[in-house]
Amino acid sequence: MTDTEVNRPSTASDALAAVETVIDGKPDAARMALTVLIAEGHLLIEDVPGVGKTMLARAVARTMGGSVSRIQFTPDLLPSDVTGVSIYDQGSRAFEFKPGAVFANIVIGDEINRASPKTQSALLESMEERQVSVDGRTWPLPSPFMVVATQNPIEMDGTYALPEAQRDRFMATISMGYPDEAAELAMLRSRERHSPIDSLQPVLDTEGVRALIAAARAVYLSPPVEAFLLELIRRTRTHPSLRLGASPRATLQLARAARARALIDGRDFVLPDDVAALAVPVLAHRVLPTRQSLGQGLGEARTATEIIESVLASVPMPRG
Repeated sequence: MTDTEVNRPSTASDALAAVETVIDGKPDAARMALTVLIAEGHLLIEDVPGVGKTMLARAVARTMGGSVSRIQFTPDLLPSDVTGVSIYDQGSRAFEFKPGAVFANIVIGDEINRASPKTQSALLESMEERQVSVDGRTWPLPSPFMVVATQNPIEMDGTYALPEAQRDRFMATISMGYPDEAAELAMLRSRERHSPIDSLQPVLDTEGVRALIAAARAVYLSPPVEAFLLELIRRTRTHPSLRLGASPRATLQLARAARARALIDGRDFVLPDDVAALAVPVLAHRVLPTRQSLGQGLGEARTATEIIESVLASVPMPRG
């Protein structure tokens, strides 16, 4: 192992420590956000207002030091506001492309479910192919590129539920939850004087993030761990409580996330525990429970998270 390989995990750890200084009492959320960044994915944060969803997105962006764009999704937001638009230039007598808000390393999409389905769909190509097509021409997005979207799952008035195709583009979905008593007390005593994000300095530049991404791709995924991961995916497709199982995209993204998690922990190989720890955030938002499992018919109500947890418990974990 070279000196560069030894330093990469510590660099990832430094970035994680920086994000944790802003998000009080939520180390798992900070770790998941950094994992998704290194795995070249996108993150959806679903929770009630005021628990730090946007703060986490801003902290990840500030830590990386790249370009940041924030989109406030509203019902009147147009697709061209997101992707960009071609405008006719009288001087040159030609159309000139004006990039939209999606042209940034970190795109923060606040309350994504408040935009119309047409505007939401403007992100589909960007998130999957990392490019934008307008008027028959294609423009590549900067690298690295990550969308961190937030939404409030409780308030339904004036919102548009994300379709399955859109949800499947997100590598992981997390909830922030309320802080514990000690973390909330620390926040109460410190936030009145200053916001910690104002003093947060970049730990990684874009080149550093690209180096971490390359290092994560090289993390070893052994055949037994591959078999464990694939069996998890397959069982979601045949589970009686699910009418839609995990997609092939979910297979690839679970593997990428597991490699990134191993890298953050300073390992060059994936453990079964990495896959198990990521199963719920990577898979639960992609599957659809049956009406019966949701309590709309006979049987006990179960959420997608509970079903994925039961699938995980049913698959023997490889040892040795």
